[in-house]
Amino acid sequence: MPDRTKLHGRVVVITGASSGIGRAAAQLFAREGCRVVLAARRGDVLEEVAAECRRLGADAVAIPTDVTDPEAVRLLAEGALGAFGRIDVWINNAGTGAFGPFTETPLEIHSKTIEVDLLAALYGAHIALAQFLRQGEGTLINNVSLGGWAPTPYAAAYTAAKFGLRGLSASLRQEMQAHPRIHVCAVFPSMIDTPGLEHGANFSGLRIDPGPHLYTPEDVAKAFVRLARAPRDETAVGWPARAAQFSYTLARGPTERLMGAAIRFALRRALPAPRGEGAVLHPTPVGTGVSGGWLARKGIPPARTLDLATLGGLAAVGAVAALLAARRRA
Repeated sequence: MPDRTKLHGRVVVITGASSGIGRAAAQLFAREGCRVVLAARRGDVLEEVAAECRRLGADAVAIPTDVTDPEAVRLLAEGALGAFGRIDVWINNAGTGAFGPFTETPLEIHSKTIEVDLLAALYGAHIALAQFLRQGEGTLINNVSLGGWAPTPYAAAYTAAKFGLRGLSASLRQEMQAHPRIHVCAVFPSMIDTPGLEHGANFSGLRIDPGPHLYTPEDVAKAFVRLARAPRDETAVGWPARAAQFSYTLARGPTERLMGAAIRFALRRALPAPRGEGAVLHPTPVGTGVSGGWLARKGIPPARTLDLATLGGLAAVGAVAALLAARRRA
């Protein structure tokens, strides 16, 4: 059996690969020498991503796919097997969102959000795990969210889907315990600078600002690669995601009230924006890059850089304090 830590030649299926985290993951797995199978609704953009991967020296196949259609997901798997004969890693990365008051957001938008964020992952998992069982090995990676650990107000369908996706991942992981070479992993990113806000529906009438503490899509892509090499149950990308988990576990009520107050505060300061369905129901031509451009527009460094600077500052303060304490003892 192939060495799991060596990714060269492994077959990786990535949904939601036309932009954001999915596009970053396609590029990174291509650099690792993987054979990548790319899925998304926008076939023209998907071909661009496949061409990027080929220029990086990887074999790449683009298969336009609506992941909310079980038959389309089945054909995606068949396309991967037809091209490369096996599937080693399946990443359920496609996602969307709907922001706004629950009763003012059309029911169709709520339903489609749950289809994309939960049912599509279920369809992918159903196909991928069946193939893994035939092979005797494989890794399923579900891209969940910070929202899978703590609820987000004004995003009820998104929260419901992400809570469900975490539960789906945990349940499947238990089922696979009898198969030590089959793994089910869940990734929980903090706020990421992707085109996702352009693609999501917004019925709040206000401009959504993701804030200043933003990680990059490459941060999540690197987590995918680490899991492909060394699978683990749950992985947070960025300390806010892990903090949300602990906070909600230890103090559910206060955490809910704090998150609600923070969102309402942000909305009071937000600028007006048109209401719209975004790309929830139909693909749009906007937002095809890896980055959403928020960090560039704000002129701020990525959160990972800020985190390192903070840790460095704390270490320096600690070192000075220790030096002063040693001098006092002397």
